[in-house]
Amino acid sequence: MHEHVTDPYVQRAVAEGYRARAAFKLIEIDARDHLLRPGATVVDLGAAPGSWCQVAAQRCGGGRVFALDLLPMEAIAGVDFLQGDFSDEAVLAEFERRLDGRRIDVVLSDMAPNISGVAAADQARAAALCELALDFAVDHLQPHGCFLVKAFHGEGFEAFRRAMQQRFASAQTRKPKASRERSAEVYLLGRQPRG
Repeated sequence: MHEHVTDPYVQRAVAEGYRARAAFKLIEIDARDHLLRPGATVVDLGAAPGSWCQVAAQRCGGGRVFALDLLPMEAIAGVDFLQGDFSDEAVLAEFERRLDGRRIDVVLSDMAPNISGVAAADQARAAALCELALDFAVDHLQPHGCFLVKAFHGEGFEAFRRAMQQRFASAQTRKPKASRERSAEVYLLGRQPRG
């Protein structure tokens, strides 16, 4: 608890009105890779509590930001939120209705499973979420779109990285400073989906 309260990114999030310190991970990656542009259509998978949506809404003025999550999320101006599992056919159909024929410029996924404490099971669930997000991104991105996904070093990571390399023209790894040093999390950035 002490580490959380004294974390400079937590303090900045409170001061700057972001819902979570994770906002600074996206801000840092976007400063380097220029993912979020005015007029872009962006989807945030696993969006709650909404800090990545806040960043996307600020940076994509004139565009559309969609958020999907199993958990409820308080409304954010300029964000169209749909509660449900994006791998569920009914939820996906409703999302596609709201998308109204648009192709997506950016798919974001900062999802992580609820931690059970059993490392192998947690890693397997994290990898499964990455694979679901990858399938969603490849199915919905426009040809020059990009996909940013949180993954975790461990069992299945190299296989997922290879899948990213096969399904995107380029796939790079990012470890923002806002990501805790001891954390196994990294972000994989795919550009230009194949197929």
